[in-house]
Amino acid sequence: MKITVFGATGGVGREVVRQALDAGHEVTAVVRDPARLPVPAHERLHVATVSDVTDEEALLSVVIGRDAVVSALGAASNKQAKETPIAGPALEAITSVMDRAGVRPLSAVSAAPVGRLPDGEGVFTRAVVYPLLRRLLRDLYADLADMEAAMGASGTRWTVVRPPMLRNKPRTGTYRRSIDGNVPGGRVIARADVADALLVSLTDPATACHTLGVAS
Repeated sequence: MKITVFGATGGVGREVVRQALDAGHEVTAVVRDPARLPVPAHERLHVATVSDVTDEEALLSVVIGRDAVVSALGAASNKQAKETPIAGPALEAITSVMDRAGVRPLSAVSAAPVGRLPDGEGVFTRAVVYPLLRRLLRDLYADLADMEAAMGASGTRWTVVRPPMLRNKPRTGTYRRSIDGNVPGGRVIARADVADALLVSLTDPATACHTLGVAS
């Protein structure tokens, strides 16, 4: 499969690139600065520099002719999301270009607090953790909510992956999943497992046009 990866230099994005190459896919890694991509050169890896991920004409060249798209885009901080939202505007442009190019499979990483609390979640999480996160990171989550809305309004076969706190741990492949909900008691997950979920969802009919909660 030919896969375009946005946000390829981030913690999740670089894992997507590595795992996709290991699985035999051809990868176009979209970056702003090629020097920040810590993935060795590979005959199936193409690095494309795009300075503005809302520029549809620039995006068209890295989407047309591909089989699927993965987005690991997001603001680095709540302050950045407030000043310059990234995920929402970018996915509005990316999905528009995908519709034009006839490319349908799309997966993108969001965050667990954007979704609703799972049934049976503990009182502390329900009364303290989620309200505090949503208040402290409200601009970041608003950007991700806009991203999810853009995906849902598109003609793509989308999957939104919502992880809790991310850790730099090896891929396990044994993480828990919850379609259209967050994982009860889900606190952390490895970035490598999030990458795995993003790639698996591209061809999993059970997750097409659904949100997917993941956690260790």
